[in-house]
Amino acid sequence: MARTIKTRIQPRFADFDIFHHANNVSQQSFLDVGKIDYYSQLLGAEMLSGDIRVVNVSTSTSFLGQIRMHDTIDVTTSCEKVGNKSITLRQQILVGDEVRTESSTVMVVFDYHAQQSCEVPQEWRDLLLAD
Repeated sequence: MARTIKTRIQPRFADFDIFHHANNVSQQSFLDVGKIDYYSQLLGAEMLSGDIRVVNVSTSTSFLGQIRMHDTIDVTTSCEKVGNKSITLRQQILVGDEVRTESSTVMVVFDYHAQQSCEVPQEWRDLLLAD
């Protein structure tokens, strides 16, 4: 697996229910923060706003343990696979060293000007697969 980026999450009060547990929707938001940080660090911020970007097409998430209001929360993100037109990211939400949530997301490279999917640029492929 390629390089892993660790992102510290700053939770909000609204992320937690009355029992002080992070709800599942909030955990998806934590994962999205990790995706933004990952792509910004590896491919540059312009990748998130240019004509060629990525869109989520499939997400699979397993909730393995509780995340509580006062926990220190980190998200790890790495590239599991680069296909012709898709990128698969693997993410984990950690409390300390303990995995509380695991997720895999398939994202398709999309040309917003042409309004169609396109091949993963070679420059992205090289950066995503570098150790």
